[in-house]
Amino acid sequence: LRMYGLVIDVAENGQVAVDEFSRSVPGEYDCILMDVQMPVMDGYEATRAIRQMEREDAQTVPVLALTANVFATDLGKAHAAGMNGHISKPVDIVHLIDVMKQWIQ
Repeated sequence: LRMYGLVIDVAENGQVAVDEFSRSVPGEYDCILMDVQMPVMDGYEATRAIRQMEREDAQTVPVLALTANVFATDLGKAHAAGMNGHISKPVDIVHLIDVMKQWIQ
């Protein structure tokens, strides 16, 4: 992603992702790529925690699920958690960039 000129932060688990987002200034993040299977707090829980925050961008920041699970039930679970889209693993970087462009203004 850096090769495409994007500035990224990496969180080693879902709780760190939630903490990083909560400490950021509103609008700092244009998009969140959320791995579904993370330790401490999985991506679904982390997304729900972000969506429940009382800050102006918590409901609008695009959250894209990254997962090898691509069944319709998995897509529904991601949507129910508040995720906007779904990227299957292994990740095709061109596809990922295309999906991100759809969500980032």
